[in-house]
Amino acid sequence: MEVKNSRLESIVEQMAEAVIATSETVDRLAEQIDALTARLNQQAQQVQQQGYQIVALSNAVQTLAENQDQSLERLNYIADTLRILMSQQTENHHSKS
Repeated sequence: MEVKNSRLESIVEQMAEAVIATSETVDRLAEQIDALTARLNQQAQQVQQQGYQIVALSNAVQTLAENQDQSLERLNYIADTLRILMSQQTENHHSKS
């Protein structure tokens, strides 16, 4: 009977050690999962910020394109006005001659 008790005690002790080792492993895995979750959340925030930056850059490029179109229209207007003035000046010069 004493041998059986000793064997049972040994088995229970081994089981207890296995439970403790398993608990420690689960704790380490939980810490690693928490760290990964924190990293993923940080990366998600970075991706969101990059999305906002892309939208802002897109808006800026659109504004620049619109401004360039307006500038070209103004330059064309100025060029047309200069052509008119030059032709008027040429006409005035010819009429005086």
